[in-house]
Amino acid sequence: MSKQELVVLGQDDGEAACCPQSPTTPLGEGQAVDLAKAFKALGDPVRLRLVSMIASRAGGEVCVCDLTPAFDLSQPTISHHLKLLRQAGLIDCERRGTWVYYWVLPGALDPLAAFLTTMRTAGTDA
Repeated sequence: MSKQELVVLGQDDGEAACCPQSPTTPLGEGQAVDLAKAFKALGDPVRLRLVSMIASRAGGEVCVCDLTPAFDLSQPTISHHLKLLRQAGLIDCERRGTWVYYWVLPGALDPLAAFLTTMRTAGTDA
C-alpha cells in the first residue's frame, strides 16, 4: 500500500485549523471578572428592574422615593439592591436633602452590550 496525503477541501496548507476561527478573541481574566460582577448584579430581577426604571426615566435620574413604591419590598431591601448596583459600577447616586437620586453611569452598560453582541454575532458566523 502507498501512503497518500489527504487534502482537506478549502484548506491550502497543513497548518489550517479544523474549525473556523472566531472573529473575536476570548476574554482576558480581568475583563471576565469585571463583566461577571456586572452580570451578577443584574442577575436579580429586582436589580434588573431598578436599572431599567432608572435608565428609562426622563432626565436620566430618579429619586429613591419613586423607586420604592414600585416593589413589594421594604425600603432597606431596595437600598441594599441599589447599593449592590453601585458596587458593581452600574449606577451612582447623590443625596439632595432627605432624598437620594440615582442614575446609570454613562457607558456602564456598554461593555455588557458589546460582549453580548459579539457573542451573538460570533455564534452566527459558524
